[in-house]
Amino acid sequence: MSVPIIQQLRVGTYIIKQRLLGINRYPLVLMLEPLFRCNLACPGCGKIDYENNILNKRLSVEECLEAVDECGAPIVSIPGGEPLIHREIRDIVLGITQRKIFVYLCTNGLLLEKKLDKFTPTPYLTFSVHLDGMRKHHDKAVDQEGTFDTAVSAIREAKKRGFRVNVNCTLFDQMSADEAAEFFNFCMNDLGVEGITVSPGYAYERAPNQDHFLNRRKTKQLFRDILSRAEARVWRFSQSTLFMDFLAGNQSYNCTPWGNPTRNIFGWQRPCYLLSEGYASSFQDLMEETNWEAYGTGNYEKCANCMVHCGYEATAVADMIAHPLKALSVFIRGVRTTGEMAPEIELANQRHAEYVFEGLVKTMTQKRDEEETKLGVLGKTEARARQASDAA
Repeated sequence: MSVPIIQQLRVGTYIIKQRLLGINRYPLVLMLEPLFRCNLACPGCGKIDYENNILNKRLSVEECLEAVDECGAPIVSIPGGEPLIHREIRDIVLGITQRKIFVYLCTNGLLLEKKLDKFTPTPYLTFSVHLDGMRKHHDKAVDQEGTFDTAVSAIREAKKRGFRVNVNCTLFDQMSADEAAEFFNFCMNDLGVEGITVSPGYAYERAPNQDHFLNRRKTKQLFRDILSRAEARVWRFSQSTLFMDFLAGNQSYNCTPWGNPTRNIFGWQRPCYLLSEGYASSFQDLMEETNWEAYGTGNYEKCANCMVHCGYEATAVADMIAHPLKALSVFIRGVRTTGEMAPEIELANQRHAEYVFEGLVKTMTQKRDEEETKLGVLGKTEARARQASDAA
């Protein structure tokens, strides 16, 4: 089973509680980015093109755990950058799992085998290893030969030691349905991972290569071609049935950006993990002061082709809770791969893209530096006060 029963029950109970309390906007997964630094430079990534002074910054253990408590989501995903670079990643993960919150530690796998001794197997921890297809496709996607073999070796060792392992796969325009099916069969039959998290790539405005992202129509057709195969019935995906149905063009969903809020070195990122157009100083401010209606497919040009799980999985899960019979029907029959697709969202009234990244990062970097300098001065003052007290 791709998702443990205990996790399904915990998440289901959490969502029902929010609905009973009349809370319409609530987090499902906290995207906790303790750093941006990575040991790869993937051409499709828009997360790592910061200056060194930013790449060298880290969230502390205390800041990470404060974000977990402040957000209250039942699941925490730890992306990056490469989280295993963080010297205190063990303490961060341990602090979260001790709270009985489920952690998906996202990694490219290059450091995983060396770092396994730092962790203990538990149902609350899943290593989510990034693999973008078989060797040829993956090594090309990350622009470095040998990464596929290193990641696969780490997956086998982690499985051997009793860890839960998930594969996180991003599909780009170059991969055919046959190649995707070959990869999914490899993940299930050879690697034996618990599940596959699959999503079309998001066209980050700062990604070096803008030519290999899928538009929504291509995404839907690709997933129909993939899921039409007989073996698709035995593939285990770490996502809801209705999200997979959405990828195949059978559901008209609007995204739920607050479902996967992001906390990183600058604060709480507005509006979502994929777009960085402002920061809030607290989770409450993020939820209450963000103009959510300004974003999403049909509302904003940058969102036009997005079908990524961090925007739409929360929508699908909420739909599943609200309409369990519909979800059960899709689960039993399988995802429909023929016939008319659900109506597409109209783009005529979407607002034009705003490119605010450079100015925003400069402002947030200055703010972060000022806060760190202030804390450093306070620390020295407190130290001098303690020394004076001890001398007295």
